Amino acid sequence: MIEGEYAVPSAGALADEVAAVLAGRRSPGVVAYERLLGAVVVHAYRDREALTAALGSVSREFAVRPDRQVACLAGIVGAAVEPVRAGESWEDAGSGWLELCQHVALDYIEGARVGELRARLRVGGPVPFPLSVPSGPTGALEPSQLVGRLAEYARLGVRPGPADLGLALLRCGGPVDGEAVRAAEQLDLAEGPRVADWLRQGGLPQPAAWREQESGAPERPSRRRGARVGRRILVGHEAIDGRGAFPRPFWSLFRKFEPAIGCPHMSLADFRDAHTVATLPWHPEIAAARLLTGVASAADQDGGRGAPAFLEALAAADGPAGPAVHLAVAYGLASAPPEDREAAVRALLLLAARGRLDGDLLGRELAELVGLGTLKAALVTESLGVAAAAPQGAAPVWAVISSALPGLLACTKPQAHGALLAVAADAARLSGARGALPEVTVLAQRPGSSRLLREARRLHDALAGT
Repeated sequence: MIEGEYAVPSAGALADEVAAVLAGRRSPGVVAYERLLGAVVVHAYRDREALTAALGSVSREFAVRPDRQVACLAGIVGAAVEPVRAGESWEDAGSGWLELCQHVALDYIEGARVGELRARLRVGGPVPFPLSVPSGPTGALEPSQLVGRLAEYARLGVRPGPADLGLALLRCGGPVDGEAVRAAEQLDLAEGPRVADWLRQGGLPQPAAWREQESGAPERPSRRRGARVGRRILVGHEAIDGRGAFPRPFWSLFRKFEPAIGCPHMSLADFRDAHTVATLPWHPEIAAARLLTGVASAADQDGGRGAPAFLEALAAADGPAGPAVHLAVAYGLASAPPEDREAAVRALLLLAARGRLDGDLLGRELAELVGLGTLKAALVTESLGVAAAAPQGAAPVWAVISSALPGLLACTKPQAHGALLAVAADAARLSGARGALPEVTVLAQRPGSSRLLREARRLHDALAGT
């Protein structure tokens, strides 16, 4: 029931791959992590003794704190190969959960699934395969595949785990699959009607969102306090109905998210990765909004930690890209870590290639953030120049710059934007853009030979087709 790139390897191959991940020789991306997690569960169901023989010697000791996925995989392996504790109940898994931070709501969901699978393996409960293993690299799960897995559970007389099923449902979305809905209605499981209703409505609703600037007059970062005031633009979203059908660790996702809420974490870098986006692949806006303060910290604080995989995963996700995703890309284009800037360029180009880039929106956000002093104009210019030089990059970059230029020239010293006008002129020429920008026309008509004026004339001529 698990196919394609997530297909289960042999026990021997599984042991080699798990050993490489736990030893730090291989970093588990979404596909690798989900495939190995699913494979351990499948082999434990088919032949636990053989799995124990294959994985029993794999070290689960770490010299340094491992990534979350590595730690989760180690926990799953341990539960699968250690002696069964038949007297315990797996249904108590997660009962002591305590919400500490709304920013990491999606991590609570994955933690609930892993905790439930570990508990079921520990007590020897039958789990033929995880229901929530995705169908594709973004984390999305095809509704028909989920229904097929549930039908197999019904045939085997196995009860779905609430957290495993909950994550599986969150990973289903997109256009309604009428055939999958009808098949769900026929499931011989108590969960059948709920699954059918969920698929019929197209998955988790997209919550209404808003953007807001941090309170207070914009203030530059303080070396003494290590903080800044009023310089970030963040995104919140309204509450989502239906939390009562999910386990309690899922409830944080359904709450109204206030973007200025306090957070016990530093930069949220540990949670900004492709796995977080893959938890809710049809809602990259929620993932971006929840972790936007962390993305911003990599841009407006020199000590901020980057998370390039997160930016690319947002662009590759299946759901719509709105203000939170575009703000994440904006912060990324001026991030202090160069790998984040490179990832933001790739994200911009991927959004454009998939028809999901709103160049006007991204341009306005860049202009406002530069005007607030949050982003460095030089880094924005450098990143947009790299994007414009990429194949098929000129048109989307022109869409962004043409929207950003009026605001940038109005709110900051124009002399600082000679390099940006040079990128704009090249992008306009390569993309065949036509028209006029009044602010550029004014500069082009001024006498002088500064770089700003030379590039303004070159851009003006490109837009005029001369």
